Amino acid sequence: MDDDASVVVLTGAGISAESGLSTFRDSDGLWEKHRVEDVATPEGFRHDPELVWRFYSSRRKNARTCQPNDGHKALVDLERRLKSKNGSFLLVTQNIDGLHQRAGSENVIPIHGGLMETRCSNIRCEDSRTAVYDDKVYDDELPKCEKCSHLLRPNVVWFGEMLDVAQQREAIWAVRKCDWFLAIGTSGTVYPVAGYVQDARAAGARTVLANLKAADNLHAFHSFIPGRATDVLPKLVATTG
Repeated sequence: MDDDASVVVLTGAGISAESGLSTFRDSDGLWEKHRVEDVATPEGFRHDPELVWRFYSSRRKNARTCQPNDGHKALVDLERRLKSKNGSFLLVTQNIDGLHQRAGSENVIPIHGGLMETRCSNIRCEDSRTAVYDDKVYDDELPKCEKCSHLLRPNVVWFGEMLDVAQQREAIWAVRKCDWFLAIGTSGTVYPVAGYVQDARAAGARTVLANLKAADNLHAFHSFIPGRATDVLPKLVATTG
């Protein structure tokens, strides 16, 4: 990889798992002992918003106890190296924990939202702003929008919801222009993001998967590097240039 290349990196739960965060769901289909339908869908929030808020409050607290690992830090180094040589770098992450940003990554699209942010649950509300989660306020009672008094909700993309249009457009544009597409710690099962590699390859990019095991979309990658992100990424970045 030349250090003036255009690079898009996609990360999934695998890289966060190496910081101590649990991956999406257990082998029995439960997510921290909850059904996904109960805690990660609009219907689940409407049915029991208190359960959903407790669930995400717990996830926030867990995320805050974890630190960015060597994989996160290697991507920061890669971004800085590319930018210093007139290359380009975009990190698209499916993770909502904010570890990439805490590590120092700058050009990041959190395509599935941010765990530490809230927004109004009323789609007709004129206040479209996101706000930083406040433990002191939200742990006592369910938070409400100051504009319309509807409940606030975690600023994450739940199952059955669309991705942010502007973020999706930016990601696809970069994917179709990049020289290298790297996927790290992702299973290749969640679309439309899992389809990015096919767009990149069709446009002429070199595509590389680094993961503990083969992803469902392995056929779309030129290369597969089995291993942990904390081992693979520092070595990969060291060969840049």
